[in-house]
Amino acid sequence: MKYGSLIIEKKDYLTLKRILNFHRYYEDYAHKDALEQLGDRIDRALVQDETDIPDDVVRLNSKVTLEFMHGARQTLQLVPSTRRDLKENMISVVSTLGANLVGLAVSDKIQLGFPSDIKSFRIIGVEQSHQVSSSFDL
Repeated sequence: MKYGSLIIEKKDYLTLKRILNFHRYYEDYAHKDALEQLGDRIDRALVQDETDIPDDVVRLNSKVTLEFMHGARQTLQLVPSTRRDLKENMISVVSTLGANLVGLAVSDKIQLGFPSDIKSFRIIGVEQSHQVSSSFDL
């Protein structure tokens, strides 16, 4: 990790805790796994004021540009809801990819998937959005 630990903004931390609390009885195993990962990540993250967080840290509503190991690039927006829209390049924080992006920064690398099909990529850009992230859609 670029900064030695995950970094989460205080408002995002509170929003993520609300999301986790609301979804704690989720029955879908794929989402349960993503929610567990998200909970583990925010529990060990360094929580800071918005003014103290570097601009290249992934936060809720950030637009994140990923470069896959085969060279392809994709820009996604991390949204604080269950309403993801891949056509609009929006990915939910309660998805496996979304849960793994929170708190990382430019140059950080991620590997996701099963041993027979691991996807590797790194963050090459983060653009902050100034949308309100204190609410979420269920």
